[in-house]
Amino acid sequence: MAHFAELNENNIVQRVIVISNDVTYENNEEIEQRGIDFCKSLYGEDTTWVQTSYNNNFRKQYALIGSSYDQTNNVFIEAPPYESWVLNSEFDWEAPIAYPEDGQSFEWNEETKSWDLITE
Repeated sequence: MAHFAELNENNIVQRVIVISNDVTYENNEEIEQRGIDFCKSLYGEDTTWVQTSYNNNFRKQYALIGSSYDQTNNVFIEAPPYESWVLNSEFDWEAPIAYPEDGQSFEWNEETKSWDLITE
């Protein structure tokens, strides 16, 4: 099965659909454009589609609704979990303060911009 993400005008993922490999394969080769053409035939020629990998085999990670597509770097980027987090060179979000490495469990506190110890 092939997965395709519909993008809005700001390259934000609006939906992800699954289509049969029968649509995307020709002569045992997967052709993304065949899937794009199929998606446009279903949802309109004015829509924008990009193939995504459920197994994260290409374009960094699987497209999720609300994530964005970076056309320059050809990657999908998840929405930031918090406003203060920054995107690193691997296109992953990082807290402004490193996660504590003391074996305990913490959760991010956006209000204080710090890691709070999880107590049970």
